[in-house]
Amino acid sequence: MIVKDIRTTCLRIPFTDPPRWSVDYDRPRELLVVEIETASGLTGMGYLMPLAGGLRTIRACLEELIAPLVLGREITEVEAIWQDIWRGTYWLGRMGVTVFAQSAVDIALWDALGKRAGLPLHRLWGHARAEIPAYGSGCWRGLGGEGMVDKARAYVEQGFGAIKMQVGHMYDHATDLANVAAMRSALGDGVDIMVDVNMGWTADEAIAVGRRLDDHDIFWLEEPVVAEDFAGYFRIADALKTRVVGGESHFTRYDLRPFFETAKVPILQPDMMRGGLSELRKIAVLADTAGLQIAPHLFHELMVQVMAAIPNGQMLEYLDFLDDLWLEPVLPEGGVIRAPERPGHGLAFKPEVLKDFAVEG
Repeated sequence: MIVKDIRTTCLRIPFTDPPRWSVDYDRPRELLVVEIETASGLTGMGYLMPLAGGLRTIRACLEELIAPLVLGREITEVEAIWQDIWRGTYWLGRMGVTVFAQSAVDIALWDALGKRAGLPLHRLWGHARAEIPAYGSGCWRGLGGEGMVDKARAYVEQGFGAIKMQVGHMYDHATDLANVAAMRSALGDGVDIMVDVNMGWTADEAIAVGRRLDDHDIFWLEEPVVAEDFAGYFRIADALKTRVVGGESHFTRYDLRPFFETAKVPILQPDMMRGGLSELRKIAVLADTAGLQIAPHLFHELMVQVMAAIPNGQMLEYLDFLDDLWLEPVLPEGGVIRAPERPGHGLAFKPEVLKDFAVEG
C-alpha cells in the first residue's frame, strides 16, 4: 500500500455541448488527471477540471511541492497526508493552486483505498442512501432567453424536477427578470428553478432584483456576490424570501467558516477541487451541525459518493461535461442519480481519451 509513483496527464478535449457562459465562449475541456500507483500495482485516480486554464501551473505545483510529501507513504494515511500537504504548503497556499493540486491527490488516494478495501467510497465512509435527486444545470445565459427555456424543457422531458438558469453579466436587470419570468411561465409551477448570478451583482443589486425574483417562486438565488462578501450574503438573505446559496468558490472549511457561524445560507455548494473528498466530508459534518444542507458544485459522477454517505445531502448538479469520457458513466434516471457499487469512486477514463487528447499542459 506504499505510494510508489505519481503520474499526471493533461487533457484538452473539445466539448460535445459547449457551455455558453457568454456568447463567444470558446475553450475546450481541460483536465488534469492524477494517478497514484502503489508498490503492489494498485492505482487510484483523481481529476480536476479547472474551467479557466492553469493546468501547467497546477501540475508544476503538484510535482514540486506535493509529490515529495506523498511518495513513500501508505495510502491508508489519507488524513495524515492531507494535513502534511496543508502545513507543507501553508506559506504559499491555503487557497488557489496548492489546494487544487492537493485535492487531485486526495481524490486519487481515496480511490486507491476504496479499491484496496473492495468497497465503493460511499460504503467505505458509511452508506446513508443509494439515490440522490439531481437538477439539470447549464441553462446558460449565452443561449439567450429562449435558448435557456429550450434547454430547461429538455431537462424536464428527461424527468428532472428542477433546473438552473443564469442571470447577470450579459444582461441588464430588466432582461434578467424577463428571462426568469419566461422560464416560470414555460415550466409552470411544478418545476423548481434555481437562478445563478455567478458573483455578478453587488449586495444592493441582489436585494433590489431579488425582491422581484421572489414573485416568481425561484428555489434559490446562487452566488449573488463575490465569495469574500459574507456581510453581503447575510444582508441579501435577510432581505429576501428566496433562499440564498453559495460556496462553490470558497476553499476548505476555513473559508466557509462564516457560513457555519451565521447560518443564514441554508445550502452550501462546496467544490471537490477546493479541498478534495476529505474536506467535503468535513464540510458536510460542520454544515449538518449548523442545520445546513449540501448541494455540491458539478462533478455529479464523483459527488454522488459523498452525497450517498452523508445525512444532509440536498441535491446533485447534473451537467454532461464528462459523460462521454468515462468507461462507465454515472447517468441520471428520471432526475435521480444512483451511487455506483464499483470499488473506489468507480470512475475510469476511456483509454483512448488518455491517449488521444494528452497534451503538455
